[in-house]
Amino acid sequence: MAAVCFMITLVLYIVATVSFFSYSLRRSEALSKVSLGVTVGGFMFHTIALVMRMVGPSSSAPPSFSDALSFLSWMIILVFLVVEFRHRIHVLGSFMVPLALVSLVSAAALPETVPTLQPVLKTLWFHVTLSMLGTVGFTVAFVAGVMYLIQDRLLKSKQFNVLYSKLPALDFLDHLNQQSIVLGFPLLTLGIVTGAISADFSRGSYVSWNQEQTWALVTWVFYFVVLLGRLTVGWRAKRAAYLTVIGFAGVILTLVGVVLKGHSPLS
Repeated sequence: MAAVCFMITLVLYIVATVSFFSYSLRRSEALSKVSLGVTVGGFMFHTIALVMRMVGPSSSAPPSFSDALSFLSWMIILVFLVVEFRHRIHVLGSFMVPLALVSLVSAAALPETVPTLQPVLKTLWFHVTLSMLGTVGFTVAFVAGVMYLIQDRLLKSKQFNVLYSKLPALDFLDHLNQQSIVLGFPLLTLGIVTGAISADFSRGSYVSWNQEQTWALVTWVFYFVVLLGRLTVGWRAKRAAYLTVIGFAGVILTLVGVVLKGHSPLS
């Protein structure tokens, strides 16, 4: 049953992605309601599938990386819906729903048993949850940065097209960028700490300097510098947007590192 719900979710997210793309290029506001309705439907099926995974017969098994990517996709949609219902920024779905779709497709494409996250103590779900929540924060910061750069470029080139009219103001995007980092950074920090503690219990070492740990630490240091710059030096606007777009590459490389480790003969 959970697999059926996941398939329905996948189809609905594909439809929502196409619909949101169409909305961003057309002046019809009706498309925004259709896109949002399809997204909410997909989110409901996704929630049911995740609950069934957690309480079903396989709930005692350690979470796989596929589970983590599915949870990441679910959280991206949740954050989008919260921002959407609070601020009514329909065009945000044109950026966030595709990212959630990519995460869910990646989860579906991975083999069910590879890679499996190591069952370290009973805190593994906390480590995975905190790490994915931090990743969601950086994902929103990335989206806000991309939207800022697009809006800034359209404004300077005086291309007042349909997309320009639907993108939020630059000040709002800059604020969303900063708040996403402020929320995401401590969550990622807690995720790294819980992962290190679990690793010490299982392997006798907090850090083994494998591929995903190295990129996670590099990403953490990068966002620490960005956050410090934003809160103390006053980095804003285009510089902050570029930095968060660059930093998101570290997030992707960390996820790729986990996948490569899972397919390694030594994993």
